[in-house]
Amino acid sequence: MMKASSNLSMTLILAGFLLGATAVLAQTPAQQPPAQAPAQAPSQGGQQAAPLSLEGAPPPVSAEEDAAFKAFNDAPNDDPAKKDSSANDFLQKFPQSRYRADVYSWQVKYYFSVGKIDEMEAAADKELAIAPNDAQTLAIVGSALPRKMNASTPDPEKRLEKAEQAAQKALDLLPTFPKPANMSDEMFAKAKDQTAAMAYSGLGLVAFRRGKFADGIPPLQKAVQLDPQPDPVNYYLLGICNEKTAHFDDAVADFTKCSELPGSLQATCKMKIDEAKKLGATQLSAPK
Repeated sequence: MMKASSNLSMTLILAGFLLGATAVLAQTPAQQPPAQAPAQAPSQGGQQAAPLSLEGAPPPVSAEEDAAFKAFNDAPNDDPAKKDSSANDFLQKFPQSRYRADVYSWQVKYYFSVGKIDEMEAAADKELAIAPNDAQTLAIVGSALPRKMNASTPDPEKRLEKAEQAAQKALDLLPTFPKPANMSDEMFAKAKDQTAAMAYSGLGLVAFRRGKFADGIPPLQKAVQLDPQPDPVNYYLLGICNEKTAHFDDAVADFTKCSELPGSLQATCKMKIDEAKKLGATQLSAPK
């Protein structure tokens, strides 16, 4: 199941959607260059003001840097591998750029869309160190990390905790985002719903990984309700959680929805429909 889940998770969100309009959700005040604190005035006690310092001040404006970032930002996404090469060149040339959070954010989405989860996590860690309130990156981390796990994953609980914290923080931040002037209400709502769906999926999968199937049901239900691009993995996981908690009718409905969506889980979900029906029938025939 997890091999299918890992592969499917990279195709569930259209690359154009992730790499395009919804990037606006990453534009939080935390990504702006920090303002330099003003010098303190002498106190009445006669102490001298703290000396001026450039520590924490934004890097000086560079026309070359601005032009290079504009060239990267304006490059079309129809050749993302080439754009990723351009991103790496930019980061190497301007390692302290005021734009590096935006470049890392793009890489997070690109690596996620092609299934390079280790690279995605590395880019996300670098971005979130600069812009800790990027809800979209947090949601991607929360969703992707628990999907790419197996028996050999080192320190699995630490990975689950990281995913859980990222997903929950994304959900806490989403209501605070104002709608950009250049985005329609419909597109903004879809972007927020998709980001929330990823975060809820992450919380559901964390509970699933911990064997807490009842706890996984509410977030997975939210994920399938909100996602503009239905994710068969979420329906499959929801079906398993409902089956494990003896909600067999609900499990049948979840597996049926999963089987109707394109992807490598279709055959598995069709078999699970019959399994859930048999389990439900056995429950009904059992002596009270």
